[in-house]
Amino acid sequence: MWYKNIRLVDDNQDFIGDICFKNGIIIAIGKNICQDTDAIDFKRFSQYVLFPAFTDLHAHFRDPGFTYKEDLHSGSRAALKGGYTAVNLMPNTKPVCSSMEIVHDVENRAKEIGLITVNQTLSMTKNLQGQDFEHLKHLQKGEVLFVTDDGRGVSDDEVMREIFTICKEKDAAIMCHAEDPKFSKTDMRVAENNMTFRDINLFKEIGGHLHFCHVSTKEAIEAIRKAQKEGHHVTCEVTPHHLFATGSEVNHYRVNPPFREQEDIESLILALKDGVACAIATDHAPHTQEEKEAGAPGMIGLELAFPLCYTKLVKNNYLSLNQLVDKMSTQPSRLMQLNKGKLQVGMDADFAIFDIENEFTVFEDLFESKSVNSPFIGRKVFGKIIQTIRKGIIFQW
Repeated sequence: MWYKNIRLVDDNQDFIGDICFKNGIIIAIGKNICQDTDAIDFKRFSQYVLFPAFTDLHAHFRDPGFTYKEDLHSGSRAALKGGYTAVNLMPNTKPVCSSMEIVHDVENRAKEIGLITVNQTLSMTKNLQGQDFEHLKHLQKGEVLFVTDDGRGVSDDEVMREIFTICKEKDAAIMCHAEDPKFSKTDMRVAENNMTFRDINLFKEIGGHLHFCHVSTKEAIEAIRKAQKEGHHVTCEVTPHHLFATGSEVNHYRVNPPFREQEDIESLILALKDGVACAIATDHAPHTQEEKEAGAPGMIGLELAFPLCYTKLVKNNYLSLNQLVDKMSTQPSRLMQLNKGKLQVGMDADFAIFDIENEFTVFEDLFESKSVNSPFIGRKVFGKIIQTIRKGIIFQW
């Protein structure tokens, strides 16, 4: 199939041109190369932009165990509606993904659904209890991409040292939720910063790959920047919601880590610009209305990630479209070892088309997710999804 006369943007290209895909693969791309009379012509839609589809390094689909909030099918639909064709799922399910048997079950069921690529992470400690890591010792080298106890940090220093050592041997990246529980109820800034500093200091002795989830404070960013300058393989992600608003702007809607201050947002934006933060990840966290009213932290993120980031970052000239694609598609796809994230011959035909000049109001009926927990309902944003193409299969929105 040919698309012609459409704006094509990835991390280092931005031009009006033609793209052809066959059997789920890009087979041609360039300017004025399409001779197919059956091509879909976008000449009348100058505000449409085709990107390589996004990859989310951090999402919760609540499957198994909490499928009343989300499941693999509804989560996959939500991903597609946001322009995502690949996600990396956290292990805090029921049962917890503390064994490869559960990991394979989730991934196999996602393949049967067949909507998107799903990678399931393995918990660092058994049942996220922070002590038992015996299951990590039995991994084959390269068997898992990421291990994480997302939702909590591992408090025991010696346990964390051992986990770093094992994961370096197994070639598994560690995704850290930086939160020192001693301060969780009193000062969430100190909680994030303390655990970030601790994990970096332990990691420096051992090596491997340490990735920080949803970094939200200027102090944590500076610690990561310093570690990178010293040559350590430390990476991090930031979320759309931490970039878009301060706590006061969303009436202190509860997420974890919490919405921060303007100076923190400025630090996160700088980290995206200078490469300290390699990815924008959603931390898509569905909850029911009752759970939110009871204080559950988290918000859905997949379907609003691009509009929030485009409105905040590109419309305000903080990032170019190329830079935004780099953080939402190119780099996270590379970390997940996927054949996507760039508009090149031979790459998967995974695309997202947005009308970037379409300003719309976020309403609850927008979402494919089972949940609607978002502080941005009622907000106006730019960048409405038109199509998601997954290995050549078109989803029209």
